[in-house]
Amino acid sequence: MATSAAPPAVDGSERVRGDQWHLGFLRTAEAHEISQGEGIVVAVPDTGVEAHPDLEKNLLPGTDVITGGSGDGLRDMNSHGTGMAGLIAAHGRGGTRGALGVAPKSKILPIFDTPTNGLGQPDDLAASVEYAIAKHVDVISISAASTPTPRLQSAIRAALEANIVVVAAVGNLPSETSISYPASEQGVVAVGGADRQGDKAEFSVEGTDVDLLAPAVDIYTTSLAGRYRRSSGTSDATAIVAGAAALIRSKYPNLPAQEVAHRLTATAVDKGPPGRDDQYGYGVIDLVAALTADVPPLGFESSNVTPPASAEAAPDKGDSAGTIRGLATLGVLVAAGGGYLFWRRRRRADDPPPRVSR
Repeated sequence: MATSAAPPAVDGSERVRGDQWHLGFLRTAEAHEISQGEGIVVAVPDTGVEAHPDLEKNLLPGTDVITGGSGDGLRDMNSHGTGMAGLIAAHGRGGTRGALGVAPKSKILPIFDTPTNGLGQPDDLAASVEYAIAKHVDVISISAASTPTPRLQSAIRAALEANIVVVAAVGNLPSETSISYPASEQGVVAVGGADRQGDKAEFSVEGTDVDLLAPAVDIYTTSLAGRYRRSSGTSDATAIVAGAAALIRSKYPNLPAQEVAHRLTATAVDKGPPGRDDQYGYGVIDLVAALTADVPPLGFESSNVTPPASAEAAPDKGDSAGTIRGLATLGVLVAAGGGYLFWRRRRRADDPPPRVSR
């Protein structure tokens, strides 16, 4: 089950970087010598994004698809959207002060589609995805569990066809017991959660659609009023993978979204039973390997033809410690996860009111 602690009563910028254990786990300092996400736009449909001091330079004006916002997506009364955006693109305050994102030179397109109570509507999420497609974003990060309405399914599939990397969270127990939508959509990278040891977090949903795990326990990131939040859930893991996709898209600007997803899964560190499994998917994300390993293009594993030499298909030689296994069958990345934000099934008249896990 996702948990979250209230933001501290003090600024916290002097110590929060040390609390961001996932940065060391991911070897972000080494990854940032290769790519920092320059030139990449990540759409974050969520509760809006506040202009936190550690993040504000990387915020673009976005939009509201529901009433109650500021009109540009830059208002957040919940903190979930601001937290997810910070995990992707926080730039800190210089030196080691403040929070740092996985892709600190990428840009965030904020989309306000969920009210303060964290309960949104599937077709509002669909409208967010449609807006992101129209704005030609590179990655969509959706930290939510939804119902696959016809409009939402159409929007997600259109994003995949538009060469957008879509990353989505698998969901959190006990709120979800099976892979959430849009993580269950073929072509979307479904992200589960790992703990500090790189083992599957107990709340991370299992299933045949799991593709990849990323840090999801005691994750520190940006919050409201210049403060910080600590939370656990597949929402956080999804935002981290969205940041990783931004790094890859920046380093390999001509690489199709499907190959970006393949690079993430092919270089993941295998855990659990050998090969893909329902707990870990293809494994735990290896950020440096995803940026540097020689990864054959999709389908090459089943052929005897030498792949053509190209700057996009054959990255610079470097750390290839990530395990290259079978081909990934996924395409674009949509970040959807548990935590605060959930799209719930429309309830029958005799159902209890929907509940949000915080």
